[in-house]
Amino acid sequence: MMRIKCIAVDDEPDALEKLCSYIRRIPFLELVGACEDAFEAMEVLGKNKVDAIFIDINMPDLNGLEFVSTLSLPPKIVFITAYEEYAVASYSVKAVDYILKPYGFAEFQRAATRLLPDSDRSEKIENEEVTPKSIYVKVDSRWVRINMEDIAYIQSYGDYLKIFIVGQSNSILTNSNFASISQILSDNFIQIHRSYMVNMDRINEIERGRIKLSKDICLPVGDLYKSKVMEYIETRGVRKYRKNNLPNK
Repeated sequence: MMRIKCIAVDDEPDALEKLCSYIRRIPFLELVGACEDAFEAMEVLGKNKVDAIFIDINMPDLNGLEFVSTLSLPPKIVFITAYEEYAVASYSVKAVDYILKPYGFAEFQRAATRLLPDSDRSEKIENEEVTPKSIYVKVDSRWVRINMEDIAYIQSYGDYLKIFIVGQSNSILTNSNFASISQILSDNFIQIHRSYMVNMDRINEIERGRIKLSKDICLPVGDLYKSKVMEYIETRGVRKYRKNNLPNK
């Protein structure tokens, strides 16, 4: 598979460091420059052969869109920004992809794969399964990214869902239902009650029809859902020791 030489451009140091670390984790990407603004990027482009640019849009003096528009023969472009309204403008300059902050490695990896030629991309998709690590939920007019592993449980609340995050006192409220969110959650999320869905990786104990997530949080298991919960437990549970199950010497 070919190696794609690329540069990272972002005026926020932490965001630039994250972007560079993600680039280094992709085997077919080669980082040739990390730039804090468009002017540094110009210098790198003048000295190096660059196949792709990962660039923030909202930067001082010369933003990402303006910078790319000045290039007579631009490489492949992936825009990264916190502002959803820039999406249409980014495609007007023939960007390969657009990543909305905050983003995780899975989102970055999908965008990076789009830089590959069709033949290499098909090979990568066939040989490598990408497991999503996060979901996006609509909160008022914003899309909020949530790491799946950080979700403790979800409560159905009328036409809304309350998503409870480990270590946070406030829940995230979104207009959705269990049927919809189940399509994008990983298999360790189990509905245990008509009002509750729980991340089985976050529970401490199951006893007497109740699931204990912490000393302060216990959730009921509904009669209709007990068999599904026990099926999940049995496929992962350590069997009781039985002497007659010992192998023959």
